[in-house]
Amino acid sequence: MDIVSITLVRHGTTEWSAQGRHTSTTDIVLTKDGTREARHMGLLLAHGRYDAVYSSPLRRAHDTAILAGFPDAQLENDLSEWRYGEYEGKTTAEIHQDHPLWTVFRYGSAHGESPRQVIERCDRLLARWKQSGHRHILCFSHGHLLRALATRWIGADVLLAEHLNLDACSLSRLGWEHRERALALWNHLPCMERKA
Repeated sequence: MDIVSITLVRHGTTEWSAQGRHTSTTDIVLTKDGTREARHMGLLLAHGRYDAVYSSPLRRAHDTAILAGFPDAQLENDLSEWRYGEYEGKTTAEIHQDHPLWTVFRYGSAHGESPRQVIERCDRLLARWKQSGHRHILCFSHGHLLRALATRWIGADVLLAEHLNLDACSLSRLGWEHRERALALWNHLPCMERKA
């Protein structure tokens, strides 16, 4: 029995995400806005049906899960953010000063993870979930990791993720278009609707 849907939630806003700084192993907390976003996300997720709920063990993602109403989310190391190595805490503009063509999906990070390592992590995760027999999965994770996971779900090259924007506290869903795996929903921002 195959997976029917995987609902993806990127964690709420942190100080570093608001500044565009690459955050992997630095275990930063949600801002007040991030806390509010996560609670609002919970109102939307309450209407869903999930056989299993997973979270990155990093605090910003796990706190988002808890605030959204899923305190028992299973911690999953493979949902941790792409490890940025020497680029931890830097903005893309700062990295481009030395490497003008750099993207994490193309080059990875010095002393961090390579695209191949992240692809293997995503493929391993999807294979485990398929084997589990769960049909509707919810997971709380991070921007670059979730973008890579989406490309692997549809069997695409991870470079496609360069073109998939994913904002803080956004909702996405991996599903099907007839018999083909598809991006059923991408980068929906329910918190923005509330502010409008």
